[in-house]
Amino acid sequence: MTAPILITGAGQRIGLAFARACLAQGQPVIVTYRTYRPAVDALQKAGAQCLHADFSTKEGVNAFINTLRQTTDRLRAIVHNASDWMPERPDTDPSDIMQAMMQVHVMAPYCINLACRDLLEQGDTTTDIIHMTDYVVEKGSAKHIAYAASKAALANLTLSFSRLLAPGIKVNSVAPSLILFNDGDNEEYRKKTLKKSLMAIEPGVDAAVQTLNFLLSNPYITGRTIPLDGGRHLV
Repeated sequence: MTAPILITGAGQRIGLAFARACLAQGQPVIVTYRTYRPAVDALQKAGAQCLHADFSTKEGVNAFINTLRQTTDRLRAIVHNASDWMPERPDTDPSDIMQAMMQVHVMAPYCINLACRDLLEQGDTTTDIIHMTDYVVEKGSAKHIAYAASKAALANLTLSFSRLLAPGIKVNSVAPSLILFNDGDNEEYRKKTLKKSLMAIEPGVDAAVQTLNFLLSNPYITGRTIPLDGGRHLV
């Protein structure tokens, strides 16, 4: 039986789209979600193993790792997609914001990678870890400082884990900018955002799915970040 791909934060957007694509190709998946959405039921009906997980605490991460190890004894890949997006706010202690961002984006992937290394090590078969980072790693963010810093730390984990786990496990990152607008984004915001990249489009989640599939299928890329930003760095 084919080993499953673990996709964290698969209740919506990129994680959900990739889980659906995997299932459509006959690839088993284990997905995590923090907040219940109807899409979770749909994934389960389609054959996904859906695990509730809260990565905001050490206890939550450890509980998830225990549950995962009871669910499967091997993995084809781990896609670290679970994320939070907290801005700096005057009514919130900055240290709490930084702690929250580092916990979800750095501590959880770090602990999961180390704890699940043996699930990925499958002899002559190469497996993968993919970290979903962000375009802001390159430029920072005045409104989401802790978020940007934590994603930069996740990008650095890509370098260290690729060195540790080669050659049996490839470790890479995908750094998207705009992929999909939110329903509440107004027309003015959409126009302003589209002008930030050379391609000037809302690519949709398929662009991310294609990138993830590329990394999984390519045997000779590790320790790299794939920018998914439509040429935004040149604008």
